Amino acid sequence: MISARLFLTLGALLVVLASSSCNKSNRSGIPYVPVNYQITVSNPEFSPLLAVGGFVTIAGGSQGIIVYRFSPEEFRAYDRHCTFQVDDNCRVTMDDTDISATDTECCDSKFLVIDGSPFEGPAAIGLQQYNTDYDGNTLFIFN
Repeated sequence: MISARLFLTLGALLVVLASSSCNKSNRSGIPYVPVNYQITVSNPEFSPLLAVGGFVTIAGGSQGIIVYRFSPEEFRAYDRHCTFQVDDNCRVTMDDTDISATDTECCDSKFLVIDGSPFEGPAAIGLQQYNTDYDGNTLFIFN
């Protein structure tokens, strides 16, 4: 027979596990926002993506999304939400170099868009990256 103490301990553990599974955020603390976009790369609106190193910003995610063409067949997509001051809703913008993004609003952290990693400033966690899949014409961005 299960003792009352063991029963209460198991019940408390179940409550903790259930409540923690409802908290949808990633390792950086950026809120989980469902992302499911399709971009036709040949569309004039997205023409910068026709060349390797090209990028566009689109609405979506927590603070917008940077879409970067990494190679002829690969794209990277990052949430613009800075990972240093998550509660302040700070966002990054692409730099003139076209290989980094900087949070000029709050902390001046800089991130490489080839992998999302921080390389300058106080941020220690990389940008939230979304999954991408490219079929040669349509780019799918999702989490």
